[in-house]
Order: sequence, then C-alpha cells, then structure tokens
Amino acid sequence: MYFNGRFVVNLAQFAAKQGADMHELLALSGLSYDELCKEECKLDSEVYNRIVEAAVGVTGDVYFGLHAGENLNLAAAGLIVQIAHTSETVKQALDYCCEFANLGCSALPLHLKKENDEYVLMLTPDPVWSRQSSLSVEHTVYGYLAFTIREFQSITRNKHHPKEIWVTWSSPGNTAELTRVLGCPVKFNKPHIAIFFHEEHIEQEVITSDYALLQILVSHAHQKMESMNVGVGFYDVVKRSIITLVKPDFPTIEQVAAHLNMSVRTFQRKLKADGFSYKEVIDQLRKEFALEYIQKPELSVSEIAYLLNYSDVSSFARSFKRWTGKTPGAYRK
Repeated sequence: MYFNGRFVVNLAQFAAKQGADMHELLALSGLSYDELCKEECKLDSEVYNRIVEAAVGVTGDVYFGLHAGENLNLAAAGLIVQIAHTSETVKQALDYCCEFANLGCSALPLHLKKENDEYVLMLTPDPVWSRQSSLSVEHTVYGYLAFTIREFQSITRNKHHPKEIWVTWSSPGNTAELTRVLGCPVKFNKPHIAIFFHEEHIEQEVITSDYALLQILVSHAHQKMESMNVGVGFYDVVKRSIITLVKPDFPTIEQVAAHLNMSVRTFQRKLKADGFSYKEVIDQLRKEFALEYIQKPELSVSEIAYLLNYSDVSSFARSFKRWTGKTPGAYRK
C-alpha cells in the first residue's frame, strides 16, 4: 500500500495556498522536495496519513481533500489529452484513467463497470488504510471524486455531471459545498463508494481526439520560443517558461512556479513586482497566439478556440473582441 510522492507534493502545495507551510508538511515525509518529486518515489500509508491530517488541521478546511481535487492541475496537464487521443469512447478513456490512477496509488483502486442502464465507477479503499485513518481516507476520496469528475468533463469537453455519488460514512451536516463541487447529490452511509454516470455520457465517442490539431499548438510554441527576444525581467522569464511548458495546454501557475523552483507565493510576488499577474501573462500569450492563428485559413475559429483552451467559441470571441475591437470573423476578413 503506497502513495505517489509527487501527489503528496501537490497536496502540500495546495495547502500552502491556504496558509500552510509547504516545507513543514513535506518534512513529515522525511524526504526532500526533489526526492518526493521523483517518479519512483512511493510513501507508505502512515507517512501519507500524517501529512494529510496535518494539512487538514493547519488549513482548518473541513473539505480540504475536495478542494484539492477541485484545484489540482488536470492530467499533469497533457495526460488527459493523451488518453483522449488513444480512446474511441469515453468509457475507454475512463478505463485508461483508472489504470493510471491505480498505478499511482495502490490504496484506492478504481474500477468502472456497467450496471443495467448506467455506469458505476467504484472506489475501494484498502481496509488496513481505512482502519489507520478514516480522516485521511475521506479527504483522499473526496479529492479523487472531484478530480475524476473534472477528468470526465475534460474528456467529453462538456459539463456533464454524474447522476449521484455514494460514500460509506455519515453526513457532515451541510452538504452544499459537496454538491457545488461534485455537481450531483451525495448519499451517505452506503455500502460502497461509487460515482454513478448516465449510460449515454459514457458510451459517446471522444470528440477531442484530434492529435494533429493539438500538435499545432505545441509546434507553434516551439517556433515562438525561437523567435522571442531574450528579455532579462522576471516577466520575460515567466513568459518563456509558459511557452516551454505548453504540452499542449497552457500550464497552471503551480506548474510554472515549480519549473522555476519557487513557491507559488514567491512566484506571484516577483511577478507582481514587474507589474503583472499570472492571469495577465496568460491572457497576453493567448492574444499573441490568437492573432497568429487567425491568419491561418486552414484553422477554423472553433479550432483556434479549442487550441487556446477556451470552453466554447463565444468565450474566445469575447476575448478576441476585447483584444482587437473586432470579432474573429471580421478581423480575418
């Protein structure tokens, strides 16, 4: 029974956003940051439990695991995209997601099965782990539930929600936050932990499996990196780092901060000193990419929106008009 070291680092980084000391949490593992980030790093359940329990205690967040799952970067960002590229249906993609999850954490195996007219994703905590720390189990399960639903929505490119979710423990009382994050009713004191999906949502074809299209973004990022002027300010460093990390989505602030070997808080402070926020840097890069893509007649406006990770064409069109004063179609003409 083991837990991936990098996963623990992600939890500690999220706790730091809520006021915890990331280094103090990681010190509970007895390993350095670099050791924890190694792909082969595995932690036993007792060490993992200590870190989760400490994170919950110091942040005071009764839904720490849920919020971590809601905010952790999807798919190490390119993983979900890669899964979608190799899958014909959502079911096949979710099966792959379960396999990857089971490789990273042996204490909470996932299994997708069909029952009558619905699909059920089962999460089965190791009984030894459950006896060690029910708190750690509950927060980890909530994190997995939130993260899995985000994976599901990323694969389908739609805001589909499950029918309902079952957990084995008692209700905490106010469940409004659970419903907000998970997007469906949560039922307590059930015989097992499970997510229930609509059959038609799971059996639909994956509509984002266009690897050639996504590679345009990666290729363009490399070309842009080669043509960029070498600035010396922190803003320039951040911009180059973002372009380097495009694989194929734009990276999160956590990824860029880690790439530059600093905490998110230090990263934000240094960037603010240059007069920018991370959101503004991303917006500027999206604008630059969009203005170059719009000149490529082989790319439709919807494909450009998808490449720049907009949820829909209308959102992209609003940003484009803010940048240029014109709609994408009018600007192209």
